[in-house]
Amino acid sequence: MRDHDLPAPERRTRGKRRFDDDEQHFLKRGRAAEPAPADPDVEPDPDTGERWSSWDDAVHGPQPHPDWLVTELAAKDTELGVLKTGKEADVHLVRRAVPGTDRSCLLAVKRYRDAQHRLFHRDAGYLEGRRVRRSRENRAMAGRTSFGRQMIAGQWAAAEFAALARLWEVGARYGTITVPYPVQVRGTELMLEFLGDQEEGLAAPRLAQLRPESRELRELWGQLVDALVVLARAGLAHGDLSPYNLLVHAGRLVLIDLPQVVDVVANPQGPEFLARDVRVVATWFAARGLPAADADPAVLTALLLREAGIR
Repeated sequence: MRDHDLPAPERRTRGKRRFDDDEQHFLKRGRAAEPAPADPDVEPDPDTGERWSSWDDAVHGPQPHPDWLVTELAAKDTELGVLKTGKEADVHLVRRAVPGTDRSCLLAVKRYRDAQHRLFHRDAGYLEGRRVRRSRENRAMAGRTSFGRQMIAGQWAAAEFAALARLWEVGARYGTITVPYPVQVRGTELMLEFLGDQEEGLAAPRLAQLRPESRELRELWGQLVDALVVLARAGLAHGDLSPYNLLVHAGRLVLIDLPQVVDVVANPQGPEFLARDVRVVATWFAARGLPAADADPAVLTALLLREAGIR
């Protein structure tokens, strides 16, 4: 069977397997901060270069807001550098602080690329089940016009924010928080809880960077199963799950990078995306010593489909 005959979840690039977020650059102490794209709607402070917080005109995350989150309108956002670059978006580190006070927090700010850059090379299968109401927008997205690509970028940001908000609430209900807190979304910019060293501004490591011992490996696998159950109960699959978009912060496994989140019921390929997610992560754990019986993809996939209400 030729590659293009396969369903979207099974297609592979030629040669080495690549993930969307393979291109990673963690902010190092003393490294010069790369300039962030200016937001034309937010004027910088002429003396400091800081920008007023955009909290006032953004869509906010679930309530109650965490205690650490700065929501004061007098706050200013300071760009500290780039945490990660990727094909579809870059993630910046920003400090939001109220001048003259000790109120501040670090945020991970994900900015999706504009229409002049390469966008979402695998978006066709993921966008099934997501439709805007007006036919003009649908045609523009299908034709990948400049306007259509902007629409797609906005859809990805909104979809990721909505998924994070939903999973945060579901996780809170079951006592299993599996995602960073979604602070706000504004256009194609998504602000998230920063997970990492608050003093150094270093992001938490990805699972792919770690070589856990047997006991920790089992613990992380158990956390991953719990996280996937939370997604399934919300009727969702990550859609591109791998060790590269799982963080380990303070011993806790956290899912990131969910713009392509899939509704396993509304999307005809939903169960296939879910099954692929399971295969990818189960293969990684098995390769690092987790017994195959504990990481059986078929067993876990069947469990998740039942949790999602699909028999």
